Amino acid sequence: MINVLNINHAFGDNQALTDISFDVQAGEIFGLIGPDGAGKTTLFRILATLLLPGSGSATLNGLDVVRDYKTLRTRIGYMPGRFSLYQDLTVDENLQFFASVFGVTVEENRHLINDIYVQLEPFKNRRAGALSGGMKQKLALCCALIHKPQILMLDEPGTGVDPVSRREFWDMLRRLRDGGLTILVSTPYMDEAAWCNRVALVQQGHIMAIDTPEALTAAFPKKLFAVRAVDKYRLINDLRSMETGANAYAFGEFAHFASPSAKIQVADVELFLQKKGHNGVEVKEAEPTVEDCFIDLMTDDSQQSTVDSPPGEITLK
Repeated sequence: MINVLNINHAFGDNQALTDISFDVQAGEIFGLIGPDGAGKTTLFRILATLLLPGSGSATLNGLDVVRDYKTLRTRIGYMPGRFSLYQDLTVDENLQFFASVFGVTVEENRHLINDIYVQLEPFKNRRAGALSGGMKQKLALCCALIHKPQILMLDEPGTGVDPVSRREFWDMLRRLRDGGLTILVSTPYMDEAAWCNRVALVQQGHIMAIDTPEALTAAFPKKLFAVRAVDKYRLINDLRSMETGANAYAFGEFAHFASPSAKIQVADVELFLQKKGHNGVEVKEAEPTVEDCFIDLMTDDSQQSTVDSPPGEITLK
């Protein structure tokens, strides 16, 4: 349904996207997972025909994003990261306006949005600018669906929304997928990867890995521990010095310690930290998450860039 091949784009000297390639199959939720500045919004604007790629190509349902942009705009539903509806129009007025833009009516396509609209209906006469964050999100989704798109594109839909509303929103997306809609979504929240069929991990305009969330975590190449002590800052620094190739980083109330050694045990970590004078030490083995995979890939990429760089031209990613 979506084919992206070697997309590159730069803003002046800033290379936003480098050789981006991936496919999205019909009827799946495909997630672009990465932090702010990773290039997700730039890629979405290219796929939504709002920005010309520097090089490379992309097709959505067989339509080229450059050559067929007029036709393509009628086939996709696009929800940008920032709330972009008319704040002075009411809920119903926004819906009616966006339906008219695509030559349809709310009445004929109400079945497409009914599950979502039922939550908006009590506020149908309220101006969009006065809605809560979660309700704004639902209204934007309704406006993106009202013309019955073949592909739904959502750029960071959960940003600025409370966790309960985020979970409700993803429940809606799964129901839409089960109805046959193809969904491309970007997010900086690593936990949202679990709600996608497949994900691409993106950092500084590069795709580091593409797979199902389960396959990514199953392939995690290091032994992982959750570690806690009184002084977390010193704990992380000491864990990083425990062995070559190890990494440690904050992970909620614990620190995660990723060791390249398959032989290391909980007792080894405890003994090391006791010798370093740590108090309140707690160590246990941990199951890797997509966030652990992202950090490991990013760290390895950074180390590789340092090794490959000429003297005096060290690049840190």
